[in-house]
Amino acid sequence: MNPFRSSLYWRVLIWFCVANLLVLLLGGLLTRGFIEYTTAREINWVLLAQSADQAYESGGAPALADWSEQQRQEGIEATLYEKGQTLYPIHLHASVAKSLPNWLEENRDIVVQPWPGIYIAVQQVTGDDGQVRQLVAMSRTHTRLRPQTRQTILLCIQLVLSLLCIGLLGWWVARSVARPVEALREATRRMAAGELSTRVGHQGGMAHDELAQLALDFDAMAERIEALVTHDRGVLQDLSHELRSPLARLHLILDLAQRSTSAAEADSYFRQAEQEIARLDRMTGEMLTLSRLEGGIPGMEREPVELAELVQACIAQAELEADARQVRLQWMPSRPVTVLGSPLLLERAVDNLITNAIKFSPAGGSVELAVQVREDSAELSIRDHGPGVPDAELESLFRPFFRGSNAALTNGHGLGLAIVQRVVQVHGGNIHASNGVHGGLEVHLRLPLASPV
Repeated sequence: MNPFRSSLYWRVLIWFCVANLLVLLLGGLLTRGFIEYTTAREINWVLLAQSADQAYESGGAPALADWSEQQRQEGIEATLYEKGQTLYPIHLHASVAKSLPNWLEENRDIVVQPWPGIYIAVQQVTGDDGQVRQLVAMSRTHTRLRPQTRQTILLCIQLVLSLLCIGLLGWWVARSVARPVEALREATRRMAAGELSTRVGHQGGMAHDELAQLALDFDAMAERIEALVTHDRGVLQDLSHELRSPLARLHLILDLAQRSTSAAEADSYFRQAEQEIARLDRMTGEMLTLSRLEGGIPGMEREPVELAELVQACIAQAELEADARQVRLQWMPSRPVTVLGSPLLLERAVDNLITNAIKFSPAGGSVELAVQVREDSAELSIRDHGPGVPDAELESLFRPFFRGSNAALTNGHGLGLAIVQRVVQVHGGNIHASNGVHGGLEVHLRLPLASPV
């Protein structure tokens, strides 16, 4: 996985950058405030001027230069002026240099603050030689603090702020990651303990990142597992219920066969037992088919299927049963209609629909089949002329093991239409049934058309 496409990566990176910017900004502000608060004291401009004058008188301009360099290291730009001329040049702002001659001519002590945190002082001093000189000094703060000391304090404060911000950021990131991870761990533990209804749901800090997607995937997996387990339990319950009656009959038939007094009588019982066994085999096969369909068909191969040809092939296979019941199968010719799916499953679904229609058609009746295109779907319609289904039972028609009130005298287990519905759903289609205007049942099966190559 590319980390640059990870929303969690970008979230951590952005907050880390924000933390560093805050450290830089707050570090500067807090350092300045800390220095001014802890070291603030009024500079004694008189003593400073006397110190400068003594240095000059003792060693001239070179001594004054050394003195000025020493003051610069302590955060002050300072020199002496005599008769309006500097005895050692220092760097002054242009506006200060412009105003300085006027301040010197006033021959008085001056302390001004042209900008916040900047102080300019002009201090009169008389040397031992009786000469009047003037100290001109500029301090960036109202304190005397070496630049190295100031830098050390700044680094220490920034280090403390960095550790604090990184600690808070790490705590927040760890909390935002640990909370959903703990929720996933707890949900996994509960799932392992058998609580299949467990869901992670939405957790704080999981709005759009990979952890949120993991929680959604876990919930989808849990929902799928719960549905499969619930379905399997239902299948087992239904199967055990449905197998109870034929097994009881089979047991009775075999008991009667054992008590038979002649081979002919026993043979008739064995034929009945064979029919019951075949019935049990069919029912079990249909139940397993429905179970596999309900459980999904991972990796089901799909291929283009010509629906009209498939329906005609199913009609040809059902002709024998239809003739036996004296039912006519009427096919409405159709142009080729192609869908994408499994030919075996679709054939099973169509065959079940045709068999069901034949089963409920009266002797001499007909079953009408047609395939046509409806918008972007292929529709198969099958209509019989039997008794139909009560309106109250139409919604339950595709439910497993459901047998309508008009199906009491017909063979079957109520699984055929349930299998058809699941096959249709697997193929992304839909199916519905309704009673015809003139009687009988109409079933409409819709499947998406295959995309043109």
